[in-house]
Amino acid sequence: MDKLIAIGGGPLSGKVRISGAKNAALPLMISSLLTKETLRISNIPHLHDITTTMELLGQLGVKLQVDETLAIEANASEVESVIAPYELVRTMRASILVLGPLTARFGRAEVSLPGGCAIGSRPVNLHIKGLEAMGADIKIENGYIKADTHNKRLKGARVFMDLISVTGTENLMMAAALADGITVIENAAREPEVIDLADCLNAMGAKVKGAGTDEIVIEGVEKLGGADHRVIPDRIEAGTFLVAAAISGGKIKIVDVIPRQIESVLDKLREAGCQIETGEDWISLSAPVGKLKSVNVRTAPYPAFPTDMQAQFVLLNCIAGGTATVIETVFENRFMHVHELQRMGADIELDGNTAVIKGVGNLFAAPVMATDLRASACLVLAGLVAEGETVIDRIYHIDRGYDCIEEKLAQMGASIRRVPGHYFSQQSA
Repeated sequence: MDKLIAIGGGPLSGKVRISGAKNAALPLMISSLLTKETLRISNIPHLHDITTTMELLGQLGVKLQVDETLAIEANASEVESVIAPYELVRTMRASILVLGPLTARFGRAEVSLPGGCAIGSRPVNLHIKGLEAMGADIKIENGYIKADTHNKRLKGARVFMDLISVTGTENLMMAAALADGITVIENAAREPEVIDLADCLNAMGAKVKGAGTDEIVIEGVEKLGGADHRVIPDRIEAGTFLVAAAISGGKIKIVDVIPRQIESVLDKLREAGCQIETGEDWISLSAPVGKLKSVNVRTAPYPAFPTDMQAQFVLLNCIAGGTATVIETVFENRFMHVHELQRMGADIELDGNTAVIKGVGNLFAAPVMATDLRASACLVLAGLVAEGETVIDRIYHIDRGYDCIEEKLAQMGASIRRVPGHYFSQQSA
């Protein structure tokens, strides 16, 4: 199992191009199941989750081609299976997104209950409730969600989401695109990734209105066609690199980004003392000359502060001046990085969904273990500002969501390298 070795010291500065958003690319790829025609998706990030999605689509019978620009062409005209097996679904929570398109187009689906990062319960009941309202008969047997429309089209329905769910909203939006009648999703997720999927569906001939608000209205159509769509930039990758420059006393310009999509993060970085300028597709940040200021953070669904930036701001507060609280309201088990940061000298107290963080002068290198995707990024950045050499284990999490993170950090002047697990075995031998 690969590890990353990070050596702290020096500001991280430079220019970084932001990759396409994983959380947008995955549902876009899966939306190819809705049509017999070819869907071309560009600006795809090079990530393990993308590879897993390609394997899943390939197993269903979707023909995939990657062109010289790394865009993916997907053609689902000859889908051979409606079964999404456990061995693929267990590693990636977004796999649940095949449930809606398969049920809508083929009348049935068998999808394993999903896996992914162990950051708390993300119930599938929202997906099931919505599809049942649209006329699907759903059972859970032997760890699989089994949906059947009994050879009938799904029917438009009014669906209220008990909890705001991005994948729940996306799944039902895709299913409703081919349903008979009008579907209204209330309390819908407002994330940019939802808007991106709606834009792609509309380019394919769907009739989706209201994406980006809490009420999305979808008028079903008989069939969808092909389209050519570019994935939006990854706002979480953008935020992560801005924090890297801020905590290291550096200066960065990120390009191929949409600043308004991370306004809540930019506000907190300004509050911490950073100077920020933005353009149409770029953001520049200069860290303050002295210490960063502690900032209180409360996560919530978009457009509020994103849960996927929580770990990075816990780290920022660890080395800032003062005391701050970070409150996690989205996932109940998303402070696993705290114990690893404490091993590096951080002063953090946990009380339920709240972390109270007192800034310390320095962090110190220690062997640490990544527990989920965003915790991985947090620990990598911690290693780059800590004194000494930090070894980050279980980095397969980071490969699920960050495109070439060590190469991009190295371009900013970071001392970081990837080593295979057997390197350590040989060293200890």
